[in-house]
Amino acid sequence: MKVIISGASGFLGKALSRELAEHGHLVTALVRRPVREDAEAEWHPEKGELDRDVLAGADAIVNLSGAGIGDKRWTTEYKRILRESRMQSTGTLAHTLAEMESESRPTTFVSASAVGFYGERGDQPLPESATVGTGFLADLARDWEAATQPAAAAGVRVATLRTGLPLAASGGLLKRLMPIFKAGIGGTLGSGQQYQSWISLADEVGAIRHILETDAISGPVNLAGPEPVRNQQFTKALGRTLHRPTLVRAPAFAMRLVLGQLADEGALASQRMIPQVLIEHNYRFQHPDLQSALDWAVQH
Repeated sequence: MKVIISGASGFLGKALSRELAEHGHLVTALVRRPVREDAEAEWHPEKGELDRDVLAGADAIVNLSGAGIGDKRWTTEYKRILRESRMQSTGTLAHTLAEMESESRPTTFVSASAVGFYGERGDQPLPESATVGTGFLADLARDWEAATQPAAAAGVRVATLRTGLPLAASGGLLKRLMPIFKAGIGGTLGSGQQYQSWISLADEVGAIRHILETDAISGPVNLAGPEPVRNQQFTKALGRTLHRPTLVRAPAFAMRLVLGQLADEGALASQRMIPQVLIEHNYRFQHPDLQSALDWAVQH
């Protein structure tokens, strides 16, 4: 299979590129600069520019582009960047696919989304059929997914990835948490009762490959382990893995002072996501429980 990836230089993109190559697939990375090697192709989504010939003959597109949700405080300007970086890349890919001749057009479009689609939901289990929530992240994820519609309307199989917390020491939130926990000052966030939907990076890329290789999968897909846990449980499990105490608590009010709106819609939001589509389509999790995922993650 020939797969084109946007966002291939990121934490997930690098891991997915390795996963696909190791299983015999050919990967081309979309880049926003002059190409430096044969496995790259140039595009400019901020201008809506993507040559159709770049996509012609490929089997699938994986769109992972977008500024990092937790990289900066959510100022008005950064929220604009978060939105535009997603809508421009997804829209450019979807419209280009829709404009292509069917015989040369890739048949599959896998596009990133996020657990934030569901908003704050307390203890409610959230399979893919659950409704959209409220808040900036929920609105962003809803519109992000809707931006794929031109491709779907043209007959392309579209899957949107509602991704939970990816676990690997090499990137993401865990990379930031590990030094804190190793110093013995890690602890629960707020009440600790909010549900966290996690997934090992190995399962995240494995699940994306499974989606690419399974024609029956389309629509939203929850990328999360089958056993979401409360933050309090997550904190204790990470402490056990690193052999460190977890006695410190970060009060909700302090997190709001530091993180602003991101605190309530990110770290303190309760989202009990269930990966129903992956389960129904026989994806076999390498790390079905949190402890096995963390034991793997701290080594990778």
